[in-house]
Amino acid sequence: MTGLRGGDRRTAEACRELAARCRVLSNILDVTGPPRWRAREGGYQGLSRIIIEQQLSVASANAILERVQAATAGLDPEHVLRTSEDNLRSLGLSRPKIRYLKVLAADVTEGRFDFAELQRLDDRQASEALEGLLGVGRWTAAVYLLFCEGRRDLWPRGDVALLAAHLMAGGTFGRQDIKAFDAWAEEFYAPHRGVAAHILWGQIAHVRGRAPL
Repeated sequence: MTGLRGGDRRTAEACRELAARCRVLSNILDVTGPPRWRAREGGYQGLSRIIIEQQLSVASANAILERVQAATAGLDPEHVLRTSEDNLRSLGLSRPKIRYLKVLAADVTEGRFDFAELQRLDDRQASEALEGLLGVGRWTAAVYLLFCEGRRDLWPRGDVALLAAHLMAGGTFGRQDIKAFDAWAEEFYAPHRGVAAHILWGQIAHVRGRAPL
């Protein structure tokens, strides 16, 4: 593995351990170096951003997010509740995503869900609490806990970009083997599953000529 090109010491140490036991990740790290850990604002704004980004390209997601933030005072939940569905649709949001954002805003403003409580829960409990929200599945919950809470040992199941990156770097799982790949990764990459995911996302960014994570 080559020298540091980004990333904190904790991430770099995890990368060294992963590279020593995974040829695919070692291949990626030789080119990209350790990734910078993606840290984001949490709470309603953080989860809403991930919901908006679901199943969209980076460029499309960023464009829609910028418009929605401008129209809702930075994704303030009370502003989201006051903004009409037609207005939100005009910004590029689909009807399901509008419903998810509005229901989540109501849950937060009316006290049915408190993001601060997640910090008192372990990874499994926190994921289950998030998955109880409308529009939040296992992938969304994992990404929130990785990016917004800095948890390090979660794997975002169902992320086809991770499988594609693994294949690009010499992996042997087929393109249709996402379930098998997820099951393998969850076992093989523990206790650094989130770091492994960041390395693979970094591979996608490198291949597509985008800035690293």
